[in-house]
Parts: sequence; C-alpha cells; structure tokens
Amino acid sequence: VIRPEPCGVCGSRIRFGKTAIKCCQCQLLLHTKCREQCPSLCVPRPHHHAWPREGVLADFVPSTPPLVPMLVVQCVTEVETRGLTETGLYRVPGAEQLVREWKRKLLRAGGVLPALSSVTDIHVVCGVLKDFLRGLKEPLVTFSLHPAFLRAADIPDDAASDTALRHVVSKLPPANRDTLAFLMLHLFRVSQSPDCKMDVLNLSRVFGPTLVGHSSANPTPLAIMEDTPRQCKVVARLLSLPPSFWRGFVGTEQENLVPI
Repeated sequence: VIRPEPCGVCGSRIRFGKTAIKCCQCQLLLHTKCREQCPSLCVPRPHHHAWPREGVLADFVPSTPPLVPMLVVQCVTEVETRGLTETGLYRVPGAEQLVREWKRKLLRAGGVLPALSSVTDIHVVCGVLKDFLRGLKEPLVTFSLHPAFLRAADIPDDAASDTALRHVVSKLPPANRDTLAFLMLHLFRVSQSPDCKMDVLNLSRVFGPTLVGHSSANPTPLAIMEDTPRQCKVVARLLSLPPSFWRGFVGTEQENLVPI
C-alpha cells in the first residue's frame, strides 16, 4: 500500500507499506487478515461509474425511478436494520475520520457499494448520510425553490401550510423529490421509535440546515442567521405531512430501493 486507504471489510485504515489484497474485478481493497470475511461474489465495476466527489443530486441517482441515490438507500437501510434502538440517532456524531473514509469509499465505489454491516458504530453510518447530503452543490430543497418552501412553512394555518408545501414539493426536480420522500419516510420511522428519543423537533434541528440550506451557495452572515430557525420549521412541517403523501412518490416502486 502506497496511499493509506480503508479496508473494504473492517473499515480500518490499511497503513503505508503494508501488504493488502485487491480484487481485480471490483477493486475492493482489504487486509490480508480480512480475506475470509470478504464476500465471495462481486460485480465487475468499470472505473467510469465512480461518482463525483461532489455534485448535484441528479449526478448520483439511478436511471430508473424512484430516483434515490444507492448511497442514501444503503445508509437508510443499515440504520433501520440496527439503529432504531440507538438513543440520539443522527444527533450523536460518529467518528469524523471514519465518516470521511466511508464516504470517500462509497463515492469511489459508484453503483456497487461495499456492505455497511462492517461499520461497528451506527452513528458513523448516520454521519456518512448527513455528510453526503451536506456535500451536495445544491440542497435537496433547491436554491430556486428555497424561498417558496420557507413561505409555505410560515403560513400560520396548518391546513393551508400543508397544501402549499405539497405544491412546492411537486415542483422539485424528480431526483430531489424522490429522495426527499424517501428520507421523510425514514425520519418519520425514526421519530416513532421510543428508544431513539428523536422526535420531530429534534430531527428538524438536525436536518434543517442539511436538507433546506440557503437560497444560494454563498449566503451572507445575515441570511444564515435568519434562515436557521426557518430551515427547522420547513423540515418539521414536511414531517407532519402524512406518510401516504410521500409513499406516492416512492412507495409503488419500493422493490427498486432494496440495496444490492
């Protein structure tokens, strides 16, 4: 190993000068000691299928609906498999170095992702998902629709606010709309778990800046200060919409959201 990289099985860094094993088909890199734990089958992966380090959401979605990045699907599936009994899910941070390493590994893998079951700390998986969403060039709530989302959430009457939000959601690009729907259904399930102790208010504080962001890539300090409480209000209002609304975007093709 010349450039230290994380092992595809255990996730620990393989250090400079150490001997490692690399698959000639899928490029999976692992410690020699982890060879027996390695999946026996892999899928050849052309290098040009690797995802960009950053981009808009549409750069990461599959070609068939629902248009949800496989990275998002795999993180959410892993969290729901073994994380819904963890207190402070998405609020408790994972180890920054592991989050960065796994995000880099998943982006480099492209459409054929290594299993996240080897990540011991589920908070690292949560961190990867949040970091991926934060790293997009444009938030899920796009720059152009950002003011409309804020205005809709500010409407005092709940029914009128819900109607306005449904309308604005329908205007999102298909990839943003499908991914937002998939995440809202996931966060609703997190909020319903008594062990997580992450109600809608807590989740809106965590995901407001991540999902809603600002109306431009370089907001002014004043805009940042004014937007922050309104970002949380948008996510709280979105989470108050019934799951049946969100399932209308992703529910009919749920079988396509099973990670490979």
